[in-house]
Amino acid sequence: MIKFTILKQLIAFSFLLFSISIFAQSKKARDLGIPFSGTTGILNAITDVSGVTVGQVTLISGEGALVPDKGPVRTGVTAILPRGKEFAPVYANWYALNGNGDMTGTHWITESGFLETPILITNTGNVGTVRDAAWKWMNERKYYKPFYKDHWYAYPVVAETYDGMFNDINGQHVQKDHVYQALDNAKEGAVEEGGVGGGTGMMCFGFKGGIGTSSRILNSGSGDYTVGVLVQSNFGRRVQLTIAGVPVGRELLDTLRPVFDPPTGYLNNYPESETGSIIIILATDAPLLPEQLKRLAHRIPLGVGKTGGVGGNGSGDIFLVFSTANKNATGNEDVQQVATISNEQIDALFEATVQATEEAIINSLFAGKTMVGINGNTVYGLPINKVLAIMKKYNRLK
Repeated sequence: MIKFTILKQLIAFSFLLFSISIFAQSKKARDLGIPFSGTTGILNAITDVSGVTVGQVTLISGEGALVPDKGPVRTGVTAILPRGKEFAPVYANWYALNGNGDMTGTHWITESGFLETPILITNTGNVGTVRDAAWKWMNERKYYKPFYKDHWYAYPVVAETYDGMFNDINGQHVQKDHVYQALDNAKEGAVEEGGVGGGTGMMCFGFKGGIGTSSRILNSGSGDYTVGVLVQSNFGRRVQLTIAGVPVGRELLDTLRPVFDPPTGYLNNYPESETGSIIIILATDAPLLPEQLKRLAHRIPLGVGKTGGVGGNGSGDIFLVFSTANKNATGNEDVQQVATISNEQIDALFEATVQATEEAIINSLFAGKTMVGINGNTVYGLPINKVLAIMKKYNRLK
């Protein structure tokens, strides 16, 4: 088992070297000294789970006043394929902390225990387009197993958060070709974070949010497994933001507040009610059955809570978890033998889930860059130097 883990790390390291020139300009929170718990994989990304691939398309065009159906455009789509381009369904489950959002295809996941399609994340207005394009892509790429001759069916999984404060969301600018591009170009290796892909037009705790990712490697005593998390963060009030236990949001309450035209008291004054959403996808290579994966999904909110999220009424907090183990589990004809860890061994996975979730959210903030969208609406990137000074003030950073 140890030799296998070393091999996985070497493979991941090769992808890291390939990707480092692309993403060197964006340092993760941990790289700057933020004291997170746990040991990450080489990439500190969901792609540390072997076989998982990620593809993203970012759409940014236009500036100035909103012209319906034309722009400005600040949106995109992110694709996650559990086994790359290979059709091999995985055990899965899901959970909604607060359901003011959408994730298609979840009824069949609950019923069957399997995820049979790629996962796509986009904006609220484009769920239908992306879902239809995913179906077409599966059909054209033969990403399915027919149940009779060449007949098949699937329920593509598409999740969303709202980017309408910065993007011409009603223009539905994510099109079929963009979905195909995200799926076809999905790869292993480093994952770009911040305002990219589905996270392009998102805001988190009053700063620029979007895509974030992190991973945890369990030690050999806990099974040598990997847990990887990818988030699309678009939630939280400034006052709630907590980083490694430090009330950073309170310290930055009047710093770089978002600007909206026309001004809206609802957003500028940070009301008691929470608005926005977060989508979280968790992958692991630990052999877990669907009900055990549900237990992991139930621990994801603990990681959200560590950053300050409370799952408010206006927030869509929806989480999907899958395992890449038991590749033979979906045989349609014969009895299949599968492996699983016991519930007595699952605590380390719970802890890894909480840790990776927390860090992925903070990574989405550290990677966020100031964005100006429709009508000049502006959300600022997290002032990292000020954050580091605050961490030092609270003795959480040397």
